[in-house]
Amino acid sequence: MEFIGRREELEFLERMWQTDSPHLIILYGKRRVGKTELALNFCRGKPHIYFLADQLPDNLQLRKLSQFVAQFFHDDFLERRGFGDWEDLFRYLKQKEHRIALVIDEFPYLVASQPAIPSIFQKGWDLYLKTCPVFLILCGSSVGIMEETTLAPKSPLYGRRTGQIQLRPFAFRDFAEIFPTRSFNERLTLYTILGGNIAYLNYFRGAGSIWKILTETVLTKEHSLFNEVEFLLREELKEPRNYFALLRALALGKTKLSEILNETGFDKGTASRYLAILNSLGITARQTPITEKNPEKSRRGIYHIEDMFFRFWFRFIFLNREYIEEGRKESVLSKIRENLLEVEAYAYETVASEIYRTIADQSERMPLFLQYGRWWDKNEEIDLVGINPEDNSILFAEVKWSKNPIGTNILKELQRKSVKVIWGKPGRKEYYCLMSKSGFTRDMTELGKSDDIFLFHGDRLV
Repeated sequence: MEFIGRREELEFLERMWQTDSPHLIILYGKRRVGKTELALNFCRGKPHIYFLADQLPDNLQLRKLSQFVAQFFHDDFLERRGFGDWEDLFRYLKQKEHRIALVIDEFPYLVASQPAIPSIFQKGWDLYLKTCPVFLILCGSSVGIMEETTLAPKSPLYGRRTGQIQLRPFAFRDFAEIFPTRSFNERLTLYTILGGNIAYLNYFRGAGSIWKILTETVLTKEHSLFNEVEFLLREELKEPRNYFALLRALALGKTKLSEILNETGFDKGTASRYLAILNSLGITARQTPITEKNPEKSRRGIYHIEDMFFRFWFRFIFLNREYIEEGRKESVLSKIRENLLEVEAYAYETVASEIYRTIADQSERMPLFLQYGRWWDKNEEIDLVGINPEDNSILFAEVKWSKNPIGTNILKELQRKSVKVIWGKPGRKEYYCLMSKSGFTRDMTELGKSDDIFLFHGDRLV
């Protein structure tokens, strides 16, 4: 499959490579996000060694790496003998003085097999590698372990890195490049189902029906995507069944901590600990109203499943696994098609600020804002609010993914709610934005010609 996107990251790595200086690059991000593909694409055409660590004992990991190094340098003696310890490896590379990219993938597995690995690599870098033209990339999927062992102030490797990349899932704006022949509505459906992890998106990059591909992948019990979420949770977590219960509650719409406790039966401390771990993995997230002055201490926080594929999987696959196991895929597909609109509406809300920023970047008419987020208070809610303290301006946006065009009543309701948002100084400049799947009524289109009202049909400014 053709490599796509990641231009900024590739350009950064290329600039570093061209310096001919030694470099230690930390490349990390959640599983399936495309770290390995990025590293290998960068290495293409360059002298390089790629080593994928696994769950072997330390001595066998080193033996395996010895083979790759020996094959690269055509060293029969090394291939037979191997390195005696990790310092032998660093000393060997120093003696060779070759400009070489050495990629060590899944670095956390090395740490698991030998907890002293960060100290060993720190010594190796200080004594040998930092004075030879090696381009060392340490790559890992466990975000917490990568930060703890390579980036945290207490890590032996702290201060040694010359660059770092936290690779994140593709943004929705990238879908136009990934799926150039798909319509906006199709791209939103794909984002709703899969999120931005390229490993999932690649299955859908053909020209066929989304529903046919979905049936042949996620709804097929033999396919890896069917068991993907369960596999990842069991790979990352020690008590997966408890996380399943928590994620199920979130998928059912339990967003407040009190609702989660009632649904799962967990005590507050247990649920909070599990949520903190899921947040660190990028699976869930905590939100507070954008106007909160101290979000971390706010009692108005709510939780949601941040990873779109996890949200889809728990909403439609986890609750219907028996049907799929029995081969009743069409029955599950019918349920998905009947109820996906609700989940797509949520997805449209999550990408609303991205759509607005993308257009505003290219428009002299539209203001940009420093922060974007949701706002709510008791029974009132606004889908998207943008604030800019520098010029005391604020944006209020309503996002509708429904089959009916938006009328002036929606704008009036948004204006009514905006009065309740306490933010900024007296005389603040207010803007209004409506985003719609199905366009706007004639009267609303006329009102949209005002300088402080912006209308979006899908991802297009009207």
